[in-house]
Amino acid sequence: MQKLTKKLPDDPGVYLFRGPKRAVLYIGKATSLRSRVASYFRRDLMATRGPLLVAMVEAATTIDFIETDSVLEALILEAHLIKKYQPLYNTKEKDNKSFNYVIITKEDFPRVLTMRGRELETGAHHIKYSFGPFPQGSVLREALGLVRKIFPFRDKCKPGAGKPCFNAQLGLCPGVCADTVSRTEYGKTIQRIKFFFEGKKQTLLRSIERDMNRAAKELHFEEAARLKKTLFALTHIQDIALLKDSPRTALGESDRGGDFRIEAYDVAHISGTSTVGVMVVLEDGEVKKSDYRKFKIKEATNDDNAALREMLERRFSHTEWPMPKLIVVDGGKAQVNTAQKALTEWGLGIPVVGVVKDEHHRPREIIGDARARTAHDRAILVANSEAHRFAITYHRTVRGKTMKRPTK
Repeated sequence: MQKLTKKLPDDPGVYLFRGPKRAVLYIGKATSLRSRVASYFRRDLMATRGPLLVAMVEAATTIDFIETDSVLEALILEAHLIKKYQPLYNTKEKDNKSFNYVIITKEDFPRVLTMRGRELETGAHHIKYSFGPFPQGSVLREALGLVRKIFPFRDKCKPGAGKPCFNAQLGLCPGVCADTVSRTEYGKTIQRIKFFFEGKKQTLLRSIERDMNRAAKELHFEEAARLKKTLFALTHIQDIALLKDSPRTALGESDRGGDFRIEAYDVAHISGTSTVGVMVVLEDGEVKKSDYRKFKIKEATNDDNAALREMLERRFSHTEWPMPKLIVVDGGKAQVNTAQKALTEWGLGIPVVGVVKDEHHRPREIIGDARARTAHDRAILVANSEAHRFAITYHRTVRGKTMKRPTK
């Protein structure tokens, strides 16, 4: 089966470990099917994942997979298949009451909430639809946040309260609280959320496209434009927040170890002030937040290359940290050359790639080590995006503290 992993796509999807008579033993989702499935065949499997997972792999005879258009859809498909097959190793260390579910309530203006399995039993009379089980609660909450950006829904506010709630002001609630959406209109949104969590994406797309064309024909151009935006969002789901496989699964897997470690670096500042740098880590295509690091750049500088060199120098002074097999920098030839030159000086032969952005700060191309670009393009983009997010967040924190500091 190890040979099979090389043929798997470097794309999101769901994998199924099957045993004798094609019985489904375990189901999981993946950012990269190739990397994730390959991780089950590492030599240190017992030490890093535990005996339960080793037993599952030894019992498996074949592996099936289903590609999806996004990680979000992989998450939903994983839940659907776990419910359908109820694999032994998905539930062996976690009973059904501990799993997470998305529920839609029985109300004129239904709420969309997350709930534990044990709560489903006690609150069944308030629930119209439920979807799950979802193994990881934190990932589910992130997923629901992405869904809410596409289909704004009610969770806490009171219908007819007379003023928009906080989420309505953010565009995450359609205005149930402020009477800006009718029961019929909101019912359509709930139906679309239901289709999405049932995995009926094509049905959903056709329905929205049909409503969009009808609105345009009836000269309701504002409604047609809104539906067009929804249609675009569904076909271009941006789920960077979900581009990781949970460090802990129902099998008790941990994020220790890792065969292929990628470190990504980014610098943030405003005109050379409050300059900071960050390092983020991916191992086998999975983010490893426990290894993230922050660097306050000691010399105030508007030179990103100088800041990058200082950050790398400080990082590689920590010889106790695991060594990366690939370094990702944000920028073009100048940044790649800076990193390569520094590594050469320190006697390190680690390949370097850079992510070049367009005027909208979207990835335009990957430059640098050709082999790494081909083999790890998706992981490189994930690492770069995560480094940018982490750098901006850290910079805002540092800048905020500087602004609050009293003047003498």
